Amino acid sequence: MFRKLQEKWKVSPINLFLIITTFALGGTLCGKVGGYLLSLTPLDKGALWGFFYIILITLLWPISVILVSIPLGQFSFFKNYLQKVFVKLGGQKKT
Repeated sequence: MFRKLQEKWKVSPINLFLIITTFALGGTLCGKVGGYLLSLTPLDKGALWGFFYIILITLLWPISVILVSIPLGQFSFFKNYLQKVFVKLGGQKKT
């Protein structure tokens, strides 16, 4: 599985490790910040809280991953990755 990702993304083994680490740390940071921000609201954990959590996580995830990618030296990979995701979601490709 990791070999396929390494070939698909055309990266070295160390860069693959850093990319996977960035995904993990960015996701964790996103979840922690999202939960903290929602704890500042008067919402109880329930359906409405879950709805806002999903919306908040969707908005925070790209920011979290970019922030974590900078110190790990993977900024260019994640900038390109997020641009591709944006285009697949219906955004316009920047020229």
